[in-house]
Amino acid sequence: MTGTLYLCATPIGNLEDVTRRVGRILAEADLICAEDTRQSAKLLDYLGIGRRRLIGYHQHNEATRTPRVIEELLAGKTVAVISDAGTPGISDPGEALVRAAIDQGIPVVPVPGPSAVVAALCASGLPTTRFTFCGFLPRHGKDRRALLQELAHRPDTLIFYEAPHRLVESLRDLLTELGDRRAVIAREISKVYEEFRRGTISQLMESLVEGAPLGEIVLLVAGAPPGSGQERAEMGFDPTELMEALLEQGLGRRVAALIVARFSGMGRNEAYQLGLDKGKD
Repeated sequence: MTGTLYLCATPIGNLEDVTRRVGRILAEADLICAEDTRQSAKLLDYLGIGRRRLIGYHQHNEATRTPRVIEELLAGKTVAVISDAGTPGISDPGEALVRAAIDQGIPVVPVPGPSAVVAALCASGLPTTRFTFCGFLPRHGKDRRALLQELAHRPDTLIFYEAPHRLVESLRDLLTELGDRRAVIAREISKVYEEFRRGTISQLMESLVEGAPLGEIVLLVAGAPPGSGQERAEMGFDPTELMEALLEQGLGRRVAALIVARFSGMGRNEAYQLGLDKGKD
């Protein structure tokens, strides 16, 4: 019989958030795969578990380590996977190992626990019925804006991870592509300096004039308002026709794009493209 692969969610800040079940599985596992062995050693010490079965499993050795771990599982060993914080495979290493285990008929068992996404969402004050988690925003502005244009019409709350040094640029692109929606910066969740900043995107940008906050950040943005995007299209609203009408009235392309974006739900840059061959700046 094969062993079992356990995906163990670990604390995102406070070590007290670790579940008893995770502690038991880590204590019983034949092998513990950790994103950062030094970081995970702190958790194992807290739980009173030895480190001798701990090996590194991260983005730089995932391709070479996966076959070895699969061999251990096929030999009947129990393997637990943990990341630095949260759930393995969610913006952290683990996805490739899960696919390989499933291909070999090895049982894969999720062991739920702390989640930065869920914690940030439930305390954000934004709608929680429908949401889309998009992981880390692209590093490069062009790719980031392209993704935001794809998401501009979605009515569900949008959730991203972001690095502090890119936060201002990302907020600027969000404002450009989505408009000045309600948003929340959730920082250092479950840690000593936990903080929630709530407001519109422009208000959050103003709050960062003196510098972006440090720490791990979850960025949440309200979805497209009712009656925008696809809903307007279904009602016969045509952004192209509106753009043409505004340009015929003598408005410049940039001003017309702002008006079209507001009434269509599309991003400002997307609306601007509609008038590239018409009118003038």
